[in-house]
Amino acid sequence: MAYDVIVIGSGPAGYVAAIRAAQLGYKTAIVERESLGGICLNWGCIPTKALLKSAQVFEYISHAQNYGVTVGEAKADFPAMIKRSRGVADKMSKGIQFLMKKNKIEVLMGMGKLNAKKEVEVTGADGKATVHTAKHVILATGARSRQLPNLEIDGKKVIGYREAMSLPTQPKSMIVVGSGAIGVEFAYFYHSVGTKVTIVEFMPRIVPVEDEDVSKELEKIYKKKGIEIMTNSSVEKVDASGKGVVATVKTQNGEVKLEADVVLSAVGISTNIENIGLEAAGVKTDKGKVTVDKFYKTNVEGVYAIGDITPGPALAHVGMKEAVICVEAFAQKDGKYHHNPEPLDYGNIPGCTYCSPEIASVGMTEKQAKEAGYELKVGKFPFSASGKASAAGAPEGFVKVIFDAKYGEWLGTHMIGANVTEIIAQTVASRKLETTWQEQLDTIFPHPTMSEAVKDAIEVALGEAIHL
Repeated sequence: MAYDVIVIGSGPAGYVAAIRAAQLGYKTAIVERESLGGICLNWGCIPTKALLKSAQVFEYISHAQNYGVTVGEAKADFPAMIKRSRGVADKMSKGIQFLMKKNKIEVLMGMGKLNAKKEVEVTGADGKATVHTAKHVILATGARSRQLPNLEIDGKKVIGYREAMSLPTQPKSMIVVGSGAIGVEFAYFYHSVGTKVTIVEFMPRIVPVEDEDVSKELEKIYKKKGIEIMTNSSVEKVDASGKGVVATVKTQNGEVKLEADVVLSAVGISTNIENIGLEAAGVKTDKGKVTVDKFYKTNVEGVYAIGDITPGPALAHVGMKEAVICVEAFAQKDGKYHHNPEPLDYGNIPGCTYCSPEIASVGMTEKQAKEAGYELKVGKFPFSASGKASAAGAPEGFVKVIFDAKYGEWLGTHMIGANVTEIIAQTVASRKLETTWQEQLDTIFPHPTMSEAVKDAIEVALGEAIHL
């Protein structure tokens, strides 16, 4: 078949690219080897949030007396939580099926790859291959769990995020290797439902990409909950020959042995760039990523790459925006779109981690801003001083804002607390509009809300704190 646009991969980057192309009048097809929606909708972003919500509800019920409510003893039904999560994922995947039909996008189920002629070969489950052509081919094949040579995932005793979301029975103990978003989210979920959890992190602090104050706060909160944390530590080997696992962990004070039912490897992701025909088509890569320009063109005419397989942050919302920019850029040249899309500002990408309390951040950390040579005004407002947070029973965490002292430029915001992932967009939009602290203070924040802690933190930065 001949198409105008073929997208390989139907995750957030891929399905958004296909929909935008169809909206602009292109005859579009999308290739998917497993389930529409990719990892994000089926095994990542969405179903993990369903599990985390189950854990939060269980915690609420377990502490109902704190809110003046008396209930009987609560029990976590682990299989039911897993079932609910899978149900949410299935519903979302069916939602993508609806969007494909609505936008008249043809779905080609199978493994897609480029050939030397820049055609797309799709091999179905029956082993039969079909060849399709398109003026524009967009690669959006995503990523998978990264595997360490000394921590090979067997799917039973050493698991990745996918197995962690579908275990048939709840483990009594778990070692989580890595404390990025995946690691701390699963650590929270499993600890909340009664699993003994130990986090092993190679770096000096957990959630190491976050501002140091956020890392310290989460470690303090997690330890208070009863989660064991080992930083400056690495799992050297895992013995899975017995009933459970025995992990040999190298620490600053020597080696220790940890026993658990399972080990969850959460040490990052690897891109899916193998076996998609990059070499045959002559597409350049560098350090495991496809090389692209600011509009996601590869070195091969008519071939583009977006999402996790490109050098930007491996985040769903980044892939979605890259998809729109990519399609609108070639559509503008084709005369199907009448605006030049603006390249993505990778310095203003929000990051969100959905552990409890949540973490949200955008822009520079305090350390990065100092290293960049800025003179700073930094303000930090604790949620313990927030009326809404106290009323909600969520006084943990804070909002931290960082400004350039000379011109008032908003350099970064870092939050840890209840629902802060819903608040960070304000900073993103404000930084996009290049607002200063004065414009923020001239803005009315609703009271009582968690969001007004941003305004309070700015007042702290200027030495004008009213509620602290």
